[in-house]
Amino acid sequence: MKKESLSLEMIFFDSEKELETDDFQLLMQARAAAGKAYAPYSRFRVGAAVLLSNGLIILGNNQENAAYPSGLCAERVALFYAFSMYPDEKVVAIAVTALSEKAVINEPLTPCGSCRQVMAEYEKKADLNMRVIMQGQEGPVMVVESMKNLLPFSFLDEYLFKYSDE
Repeated sequence: MKKESLSLEMIFFDSEKELETDDFQLLMQARAAAGKAYAPYSRFRVGAAVLLSNGLIILGNNQENAAYPSGLCAERVALFYAFSMYPDEKVVAIAVTALSEKAVINEPLTPCGSCRQVMAEYEKKADLNMRVIMQGQEGPVMVVESMKNLLPFSFLDEYLFKYSDE
């Protein structure tokens, strides 16, 4: 038997006012996108802003559906659009935030597992660390410099190639 440890690195800021200008602006664009989310059932509006290597910023927000599994998260809306329109670009950073009609969210909002997997794959494809900036409506901001800090054990395409029939 062998026991190993894993260390993850996160940077915390007391508020968005402490962020570098580019990160602050990306987070504010994510917040604006959250305000336009289609979330009539949960009233939990999530926004994402993706900064591409060509300088473009792509926005996304959650899109709910009465058939609950048919909705899509803000991060994947933004990322799937970005790579359908700009397949050769790389993600430099993504900001994620949320607004709730029920209560003020005062802790960093982290992407769900499905979004983390998609983000990890795009980071690997680009061979460039993806900076992730996360905040609720207010309060502290959490930043990670790579998806390895949010999903250290992602499902890798190597598994498909190694264990498939082709």
